[in-house]
Amino acid sequence: MLYIGWQDFIPMMVTVPMKKNFLFAIVISGIALSSSFAQEAQEKKNSPEQIFNDRIMPIFRSEKPSSCIQCHLASVDLKNYILPSHEKTFVSLRDQGLIDLKNPEKSKILHLIAMGYKDADLDAKRIHEKMRAAELAAFTNWIKASCADEKMRKLPALEKSQQAKPAYADEVIRFTRKSRIVDSFTRKIWSQRMRCFPCHTPHQIGPRQKNARKAFEKWQSQFGEQMEIFKKTPEETMQYLIEESRKDQKGNLPLLNLEDPTKSLLVLKPMSKVPPKIDEKRTPTYKVPVYHLGGLKIHKDDHSYKSFVSWIEDYAKTTTGKYTSVKNLPADNWFPTQRILRIKDLPDEWAVGTTVQMFVYAKNNQDNLPVAFTQGTITRRKIANGALILLAPTDPAARQKWRKSRNRLPAGEYQVKVFVDRKKKLEKTPTAFLGPKEFAGQLSIKQAKWRVGFPKAEWISAKMLQPDNKKQLENR
Repeated sequence: MLYIGWQDFIPMMVTVPMKKNFLFAIVISGIALSSSFAQEAQEKKNSPEQIFNDRIMPIFRSEKPSSCIQCHLASVDLKNYILPSHEKTFVSLRDQGLIDLKNPEKSKILHLIAMGYKDADLDAKRIHEKMRAAELAAFTNWIKASCADEKMRKLPALEKSQQAKPAYADEVIRFTRKSRIVDSFTRKIWSQRMRCFPCHTPHQIGPRQKNARKAFEKWQSQFGEQMEIFKKTPEETMQYLIEESRKDQKGNLPLLNLEDPTKSLLVLKPMSKVPPKIDEKRTPTYKVPVYHLGGLKIHKDDHSYKSFVSWIEDYAKTTTGKYTSVKNLPADNWFPTQRILRIKDLPDEWAVGTTVQMFVYAKNNQDNLPVAFTQGTITRRKIANGALILLAPTDPAARQKWRKSRNRLPAGEYQVKVFVDRKKKLEKTPTAFLGPKEFAGQLSIKQAKWRVGFPKAEWISAKMLQPDNKKQLENR
């Protein structure tokens, strides 16, 4: 800062007349003071505190959600990491490992904000781009200024109870990521889309499938866009279902019913019969009783029904903040297949229409956890069957290794445990697994081949069922 004291006027007074010398000194002093004030203002403007007040606090005070909503459906917001004080906010982020003092621009909090740039959902990326860029620039400038201030770097730590962070554990925050929901949707619903071929799957119709194309175009001309339920990708399909369900249904059921997943049109339509003829016409309905021009595609309580209801229930709990702790997170480890398991020779006392669950265990399974399951209802022929749903390991590292494996269900010897829902437990909780009270017996398959399709299904007989140690059943 330029400073002029009274001693500096002496040389001027010697060479300049008194009046002019006095005026000149005033001008020089004014310039010096103006320069000093400008520099102080600039320093204040670039201070961590001022940057925080100008750029971070507006984010903290805003009623709108931050760009975190682009990747997370719940559990976290950028506001969760901010405190009213710039010093406490810096210390809080620093002590949680979210600020890199040596390389401020590589701070973890900046990496988390920038995650939106990697989103495969181009529409979501575009919608949140402006907000995300503003947040990233604000935090980058503030962190760089704070790390350059030695006093800020040496501030004492806060107690952990005073740190700014989300109310939920990291595992819960990761679980509510949109990418996890999309992955689950791909496995539980998108994988079953060919049950709706060709009427609702235009992108699956090949160039040589002329009859399928005609069928689709016929229904599309009559019902329009609602025929195109399954889009080109799982992401597009999921977004379409969500957006359509948010619209005013005008008395009809939504495609996704978050209040009661079993009352979703996505579930009820493929489970419904062809409507009766009225004046020589068949009219589909979108409220109870639901009628479907395509007829029955999914049976009540089969593996597809269970998968559909499971995903809608999971999505509903995620978006409404029902997942608050690691303990109440579901495993979300179902991987549907086209490998069929059928059981015959069912006892007469097992009523037709009763649901049967079958769990498959590997021969050398030391932890007594199943590797797959399926369920189906008992037919008049006293048969039950379903496509196997593989159960991936719940440990993240083990699951990643499992997903990369070429054959997740190799041929060999397996054990099957059978459960019968004679008290209609699944009517109240469709996604539940039956327990020891419903256990009916177990048997071994000496050489299961697990080939694809109903013609190559694995058959077992209820006549071979043997009792088991029921204490082991609770490990499922």
